[in-house]
Amino acid sequence: MVEVFGKRATRFGFGEGIIELGKENPKIFVLGADTISSVLIDGFKKIFPDRFINVGIAETNLIGMAAGLAVAGFIPFVSTYGVFASGRPWEHIRTTVCYSNLNVKIGGSHSGIMVGPDGATHQALEDIAIMRCLPRMKVIVPCDLVETKKAVVASAYSDGPVYIRYGRENIPVFTKDDAPFEIGKANILRDGNDVAIVSCGTMVYESLMSAEILEKKGIKARVINIHTIKPIDEKAIINAAKKCGAVVTAEEHQVYGGFGSAVAEVLVKNYPVPVEMVGVADRFGESGEPMNLMSRFGLRDVNIADAVLKVLKRK
Repeated sequence: MVEVFGKRATRFGFGEGIIELGKENPKIFVLGADTISSVLIDGFKKIFPDRFINVGIAETNLIGMAAGLAVAGFIPFVSTYGVFASGRPWEHIRTTVCYSNLNVKIGGSHSGIMVGPDGATHQALEDIAIMRCLPRMKVIVPCDLVETKKAVVASAYSDGPVYIRYGRENIPVFTKDDAPFEIGKANILRDGNDVAIVSCGTMVYESLMSAEILEKKGIKARVINIHTIKPIDEKAIINAAKKCGAVVTAEEHQVYGGFGSAVAEVLVKNYPVPVEMVGVADRFGESGEPMNLMSRFGLRDVNIADAVLKVLKRK
């Protein structure tokens, strides 16, 4: 059984992480785009009002001001909804931040299908793809609140641009404060040699639950939390492929260009094995209750288990 320590949204981890950093380092600066209470950066504003700017609904300005602060020696964190943090100012991120390798940290909140009632316009399902293609950009997709806080803190000490993807809905907290976290280093959460399930974000817990379903069928699944999409842990992926001979990827994101594609890129060059991808299948999101949408879009533990049965036939 997977031990769960309650349910809280990963956005709380982002908010707690920047406050911890603010207390440690006077160079930490936070900028918002009129969604500050929703993405939980208002706590930082209350404690450090002189190191906070709300630019309003002006995401390109958000990135431009952060870039200027980085040039001045600060470590700016920006946060708004993932669609608007990654998509609307993408060219500014590319040319102003990444091309100059500026030390800007971008928080994409409310990412994935679980934004729920806000619907397709606010469900970031493409942000991993458009961020990981940018040279010098690191991309982190933590699995729960505890890991999100660790990702925020670690990103402050990792030079250059970083995109951190997190969500609004309460999800299980199942990692511990003393669990290891290193940018670019995957964590094996469950061992097994029949198939490797590699996942990120909300899908890590679903993957662990799918492993329990599969165990009842006599299938031993290795579950790997790949929280860093870029730079991805190639060694962990290749070793899993060698040990298991088949891989299933799981992400709350479009399958095209996203996490599954990143894993497949590693395998096709180094150790090709059968791969199945669980993710959003080339469609926009829609309004609904978060967990209903996860089921409707085929992003639950049973869907991962079905993908495992399918890939094992090709092993």
